[in-house]
Amino acid sequence: MLDLNSLMVCSEDPKSLSDFYADILGKSTFENEGYIGWQVGSGWFVIGPHSDVKGKNEVPGRIMWNFETPDVKDEFKRIKGLGVKVVQEPYQPGGGDEMWMATFEDVDGNYFQLASPMPAE
Repeated sequence: MLDLNSLMVCSEDPKSLSDFYADILGKSTFENEGYIGWQVGSGWFVIGPHSDVKGKNEVPGRIMWNFETPDVKDEFKRIKGLGVKVVQEPYQPGGGDEMWMATFEDVDGNYFQLASPMPAE
């Protein structure tokens, strides 16, 4: 069985992108040779350079990552207060009453979401 342990987001300007996420996630856990990372829960979120990446993401909905929080509404207010571009205000997917989500856009045009924990099956 596989276990997803990290997500790496590449950027033409990893410094600006990592500064953006430092406002949201706090001080990075490591920095090494142009790569900046945070341990988020049991996994890693890493930003780094890549020669094939230029400019902003032209298809931001292709891949989105979720940061889990039990309080989507309060985290949404905090992150929105940092001046982050809002794509979707907090909502309940499928009209359910347990899960909440909200979507933002980072400085490279990537979408990321806040998500409440998945309900137990």
